Amino acid sequence: MGAMTSEVADQLVEDDPEAIIASCTDDWFCQERALEHVRAVVAQSGTSFGPGMAILSGGQRDAMHAIYAFCREVDDIADDFDATAEDRQERLRLWREEIDKLYEDGPNWLTTLALLEPIYSFELPQAEFIGMIDGMVMDATNQMMAPSHKDLSLYTRRVAGTVGLLSMRVFSPNDGSPDEAHDQFALDLADAFQLTNILRDIAEDGSRGRLYLPREMLAAHDVPVPDNEEALLETLEHPNLGKVCEELAQQAGKLFEGCEAMLPTLDKRAIRPALVMWSVYGRYLQDMGRRGWRDPLATLRYSKARKLWLAMQGLLR
Repeated sequence: MGAMTSEVADQLVEDDPEAIIASCTDDWFCQERALEHVRAVVAQSGTSFGPGMAILSGGQRDAMHAIYAFCREVDDIADDFDATAEDRQERLRLWREEIDKLYEDGPNWLTTLALLEPIYSFELPQAEFIGMIDGMVMDATNQMMAPSHKDLSLYTRRVAGTVGLLSMRVFSPNDGSPDEAHDQFALDLADAFQLTNILRDIAEDGSRGRLYLPREMLAAHDVPVPDNEEALLETLEHPNLGKVCEELAQQAGKLFEGCEAMLPTLDKRAIRPALVMWSVYGRYLQDMGRRGWRDPLATLRYSKARKLWLAMQGLLR
């Protein structure tokens, strides 16, 4: 049987992105539509990971696009404030079911179809995808307002560590096989990236009723620990908040330093995309530090051209 026309496929994606697989009769065409979908997600996101993905070979790049699209789509559910917490949890539960199907009976959705080849080619662990969803549940159920150190560590492992480990499987010099040194590098670098994101996005997160700064740090600097959105506003306006940010920035800096010390033991070709991403996130942390923490709610964003220039520096490391 012939493939669907492009017009029919486009309409199916617009009306119901899941319908295309059930309606498609040409495996190659379905796979191409799935790849187009995840590429579009990456292109529309403006992610700082874009330059790192751009230097990959075809199969690796397709894998990273699919991984990123999965992360983006579950994150969008957690950040859908027009929906109730119960609705967000239900949609994430359906994603968990779809990941189970991906590894058992086969995918039903565009993004999971794009993941089908990578999970076998690069031996991507199912537990990492489930971990990402569990991290999004923490966001969706409003658990991330001044979490404890323990809860922040768990959250970071789920949302950032997952990306790090899955990426390292794709970049791996061992065809996706686990490697302790490269995995530890991926986890530590992911932690550094996540802490940098937290510091960069305090104002944006605060507008969503979230504050990822750990409650122990807040208390140590006599900043009130919020338990509701009204109290959160008081916390965000506290004059000592910058001291908390400075301490967390030092923690992120130490993680970057530790990753630097690991570099001589690693396969430079395998981690080259990570170095490109590092050049962007590392500069964010440096620039925030140079600016100082007198106004921790001030935002810092780089243009696409700036990110590309930093990416080129990363290639020269």
